[in-house]
Amino acid sequence: MRIPRLYLSVPLATGTTLRLDDNAFNHVIRVLRLKPGASLTLFNGEGGAFAATLLEVGRREAWAQVLEALPGEVESPLRIMLAQGVARGDKMDFTIQKAVELGVAVIQPLFAERGGVDLTGARLTRKVEHWRNVVIGACEQCGRNRLPALQEPRLLADWLAQPAETGLRLLLNPQAMQGLRGLEPPMGPVTLLIGPEGGLSLAEINQAQAAGFTGVRLGPRILRTETAGVATLAALQALWGDWD
Repeated sequence: MRIPRLYLSVPLATGTTLRLDDNAFNHVIRVLRLKPGASLTLFNGEGGAFAATLLEVGRREAWAQVLEALPGEVESPLRIMLAQGVARGDKMDFTIQKAVELGVAVIQPLFAERGGVDLTGARLTRKVEHWRNVVIGACEQCGRNRLPALQEPRLLADWLAQPAETGLRLLLNPQAMQGLRGLEPPMGPVTLLIGPEGGLSLAEINQAQAAGFTGVRLGPRILRTETAGVATLAALQALWGDWD
């Protein structure tokens, strides 16, 4: 059986004993039904992981002892920000989960003209918290010890109007004349802008290009928004990242 990986938002150090939070308790005790003595891997999202042992199990709480630091990190040398138009339903969950697995460093949700998503106030707060849990779950599964940054959702126009970040800025556009292979390898971070389900409007594309984004296409087929970001991230890792 694979050793369960658990995220705990507390400092971790060899020799300490920690109480599992509610999410970790539910997964380890109620889902996996582990018993005292079971092996665990703990990480807090700031880098590094620790071997641990499940010590005590009560009706509503459990404790683990941190044994030793584990070697190795799996972070990509290519720092990528995914600026993703917010999609409806579980499409956004899928995109965030797979982006984490593919090594993205920053996720910036964006509200665009054709997105068709109405999230404000308490609903938006709950949705962002849900997305953060998706990020954590993906890190637990794929072996990452650092949580990618999930930025607060913004209007696309406002985000594009802010001062440009350094590095290569790419806009996935099926009408673009060039692909990724025609670009020079980036010397710094990459920002990838993906439109929502309805695509970006002509005005948004023009604003993005004015903000320094270069349009690229992946191939002859038009991809859904939940496919486009994932496919492009995979291509970036294969070209310039840590995919052999």
